[in-house]
Amino acid sequence: MGLEAWYMDSSDDDQRKPHRLNPNVSVSLDELRKLGVFHWKLNADVYETDPELEQIRKEQGYSYMDIITIHKDTLPNYEEKVKVFYEEHLHLDDEIRYILDGQAYFDVRDEKDRWIRIAMEKGDLITLPAGIYHRFTLDETNYVKAMRLFVGEPVWKAYNRPADDFHIRQKYVASLQGS
Repeated sequence: MGLEAWYMDSSDDDQRKPHRLNPNVSVSLDELRKLGVFHWKLNADVYETDPELEQIRKEQGYSYMDIITIHKDTLPNYEEKVKVFYEEHLHLDDEIRYILDGQAYFDVRDEKDRWIRIAMEKGDLITLPAGIYHRFTLDETNYVKAMRLFVGEPVWKAYNRPADDFHIRQKYVASLQGS
């Protein structure tokens, strides 16, 4: 099955729940692409030797790579980190994540500032453009193992919203207007 995404409800329930509207309003890969969000489906069982992943890394210039396991037994300050990941923020660089095991959600804002939830599972590689407001959370399985990819040296700095004064944010907003 392809990547699944949908508009979120505004309930304050547990962030790990799906938060679908009723009825559900799906978001297509095309709609995500218009927001600058790109997706590949790969075979995560062979990530260490996968020629397809190598090709993407070469084409996109993803020279840096590490692996993070987000689970209460493996991540120090787990609860605190999960809260931080879920605060709405942007980065000055693209965010690239490849799910090697488990599942999680990325939420991104559309051009009208509505939340779109993207369900990520094993084999999903996603890129979020620099300047997009987004957040990340586990789902109710409370476990994900992900590869973090980066162009050049990694910079993990997140700028919580409001961060509209950054040039990268203005550039991103302008790109949505097709200017």
